Amino acid sequence: MTKHLKYILLSSCVLLSACSTTKFLAPGQKLYTGGEVVIKDSVLKKSEKKALSEELGALLRPVPNSTILGLRFKLWLYFKTKTNKTKGLAHWLNKKGEPPVLISSVNLDQNSKILQNRLQNESYFQAQVSGDTVSKKPTSKVAKAVYTAVTGPGYKIRKVVFPQGNRTIDTAVAGTSAKTLLKVGDKYNLDVIKTERLRIDAKLKEEGFYYFSPENLIMHVDSTIAGHQVDIFVAVKNETPGRAQNIYTINNIYVYPSYSLRDTSLMKDKAVFYKWYNIVERRNTVHTYTFANTVLMRPGQVYNRTAHNNSLNRFINLGPYKFVKNRFEDVSADSSKLDVYYFLTQYKKKSLSLDVLGRTTSANYTGTQVNLNWLNRNAFKGAEALKITLFGSTDVQAGGQNAGYNVYQAGIQTTLSWPRFIGPIYPKAADAYIPHTNLSLGYSIVNRQKLYNLNSYNLSFGYQWRETEHRSHELNLINFQFVNPLSVSDEYKASINPANGPVNPALKHVIDKQFILGPSYSYTFTNTNEDYRTNTFYYNGKVTLSNNIYGLVTGADSAGGKPKKLFGAIFNQFVKFENEIRYFHKTAPNSTIATRFIVGVGLPYGNSTQLPYSQQFFIGGPNSLRGFRARAIGPGSFDPQTGLGTGGFLADESGDIKIEANIEYRPKLFSIVRGALFVDAGNIWLLHSNSLQPGAVFSNKFYNDFAVDAGFGLRFDLTVLVLRTDLGIPIRTPYVRANEPRWDFNFNRSVFNLAIGYPF
Repeated sequence: MTKHLKYILLSSCVLLSACSTTKFLAPGQKLYTGGEVVIKDSVLKKSEKKALSEELGALLRPVPNSTILGLRFKLWLYFKTKTNKTKGLAHWLNKKGEPPVLISSVNLDQNSKILQNRLQNESYFQAQVSGDTVSKKPTSKVAKAVYTAVTGPGYKIRKVVFPQGNRTIDTAVAGTSAKTLLKVGDKYNLDVIKTERLRIDAKLKEEGFYYFSPENLIMHVDSTIAGHQVDIFVAVKNETPGRAQNIYTINNIYVYPSYSLRDTSLMKDKAVFYKWYNIVERRNTVHTYTFANTVLMRPGQVYNRTAHNNSLNRFINLGPYKFVKNRFEDVSADSSKLDVYYFLTQYKKKSLSLDVLGRTTSANYTGTQVNLNWLNRNAFKGAEALKITLFGSTDVQAGGQNAGYNVYQAGIQTTLSWPRFIGPIYPKAADAYIPHTNLSLGYSIVNRQKLYNLNSYNLSFGYQWRETEHRSHELNLINFQFVNPLSVSDEYKASINPANGPVNPALKHVIDKQFILGPSYSYTFTNTNEDYRTNTFYYNGKVTLSNNIYGLVTGADSAGGKPKKLFGAIFNQFVKFENEIRYFHKTAPNSTIATRFIVGVGLPYGNSTQLPYSQQFFIGGPNSLRGFRARAIGPGSFDPQTGLGTGGFLADESGDIKIEANIEYRPKLFSIVRGALFVDAGNIWLLHSNSLQPGAVFSNKFYNDFAVDAGFGLRFDLTVLVLRTDLGIPIRTPYVRANEPRWDFNFNRSVFNLAIGYPF
């Protein structure tokens, strides 16, 4: 493998002439290949020296020419496309290249001063840095810069003294000392001191010091202490203005819901008072209660930055407003009270948009969808968002086993969202986020060409809210879904019940009537948006219920021959649990190990012997087991290609239980390209045994039914979206076939997946 790789690199050099870019340099010029910082210190550990060297190395300028697999391609491109033209392909390519960075452009003295200053800021007050250029040979066309840093002793903090005065501001600053970042025994660090000033200022802002700023604080450092130690004295500058030392309270609050730049008057004579705030506008565009969920500050309360920021965040996320301008004004020169103003610029109340989407599925379908959206951002003058969407989609397969069995769908979906809790419950929501009450109503018709047409109706009513920045909830008090077969072709009926064979339960279940009515609850915890963490975590848990109480009251027992009906239709009765855990570990600044574990269990009972088709679990495809086609494996060790006729098409295999695990290594290769190495495993099962699907039921040896695949892929991060390609190779099948090994790493059976976004 090493010889092959070396051959590829050498071939690239010959093809691109990129290994010999120095041949383009003028006589006497030397290409700068980078800088190196050597730490001289007898006390520091090897790991500490390495970390310090890397930190200092990042400060060196200029940055050498970039390389790809050791080749300076952009430099080669610059030389090969050099032109005096200001237009054309050559000029465009030349701009994509990089001019040479020469050793003569390196200012050794300036870089040495920068490194020395950084060391002094990090406790090495006696540090000395010197730099020199180094070439392997006098005739060499490349050179690097080497900086030698003699750090000297690191100074540590002996004590930290906060203000001792009796002034209100001194007492307030001293009150923040319990959570100081300046710890006795830590090394002196200027960056930590700057952060400490910001921390103190943030704390004071919570206590009403509206005009205070970090610049009003000074940190006196005494470095004359024996034993290479320092004392730090935190103080408020003597020249701090008087108003920066005062605690401010809220006076009046004014909201301008239809503000524009043409408005030059505050129009307080038109103010309409509601509870604790005033609404000011020429024409009535909102109800007075609209902002009760957004104005979190109250007259008479001490100014608080958290309430200030949370109010702004709620205004921005309210819906009808695209710009929010906030202003605080002193009531008078000698008063410690603030009037608060919110100037809101509206979106257009109504809008019409058209979305055209394209997709490719792992089952070799090419799909398109068109959405026509009508939106009213302030439907009933309470910031309610009313959205009506007409949609149509098609999934077509030009070749393959499903050719001719295209899927068409059309429908309408209406959603009304209130930016507040409406109804019987009022959960606690985080102050930074607006809770929502949602009502959704929709209809769609699904046509699978040559097979069947399904009518689908849905209705839901519930709440969405965030408990904290990391925790969110969704509770639907009503989840209604009714699916009814409109028509079924003779071909499909013959596949369900062939003349000389048993009934195919998988195909039959697709067109069974479905009547779901009940609540659902979902909880999510995530900190994956905090990029500074080495380890991040995501969890989503959901429980769905259907007709549980009604089924128990009526004594529904489908297995016992006593099915019950609701509104003239046999209803589904079940409890369903879903759990998904994701864990991400950064192995380096640009590489991550991502893992996912899914466990889902559906418990049909009473009026049902299995979950309705729309609620069952599926596995396989570009976001699941990537070495297998979507919905083409399971349940259990059952082989879909044996025992049951499928007409000319493949059934969607489904189950009541699902277990899936994935692990993926995601390194950054270069530019916008990331790689991936992955392994997937899992399967689905039925809860109750089925003689027509042997091996499909879940047992205590479920792990013997796992399907396993492995593969690799590329991700192209285009900022607005991530284009993903994966090649999955099945290495273990859940079923056993004659003359086929169960474990088989065979590229001929690999599955290519093209998708948008990461799989998890």
